[in-house]
Order: sequence, then structure tokens, then C-alpha cells
Amino acid sequence: MSETRIMVNAPTKNVAVSVLLTIFFGGFGLLYSTVKGGIIMSIIEFINFWLCFLIIGLFLAPVIHLICVIWGVTAVNKYNRELLDSLR
Repeated sequence: MSETRIMVNAPTKNVAVSVLLTIFFGGFGLLYSTVKGGIIMSIIEFINFWLCFLIIGLFLAPVIHLICVIWGVTAVNKYNRELLDSLR
């Protein structure tokens, strides 16, 4: 007898898209990966914008941007892993 296999086409997220969006748009680009993280980092970037007038924000901006990129990659990998685990 033949074995029947069911194929499910689940919408996974792309890590490269996440990296590009967070590089170009920061916290707003992080919304692609994780909504909660995008909101949190957008608020932090807004506060950092005002800190730029005190000079300290200029040094924090690259660090915050790098955190956004790392958070985006981590969130996409976690989302894809959980999606694949739920289909097994």
C-alpha cells in the first residue's frame, strides 16, 4: 500500500528581510519580526533621538541599532522554529 503524505505550506519569515528592515528602519523594521519588540525599540529610539541633543544619544544610536538587528534575527529564528515544531 502507498503512504499518503500531507504537505502544509506555512508562511515562514525571512531572516534577510528582517536584517534589511531593521538596518534601514530600526525599531519600525523590527515590527516585521516581532510586534512587541518593534514597539519597545521604537520607543527606545524615540527617547534616544532626544538624548542626541545631549550628545550621549549619538554614542547610543549605533548600539541600539545593533540590538534591533540582533533581536530581529533572533525573533525570526524563534518564530520559524516554533512554526515548524507546531507542524510536527
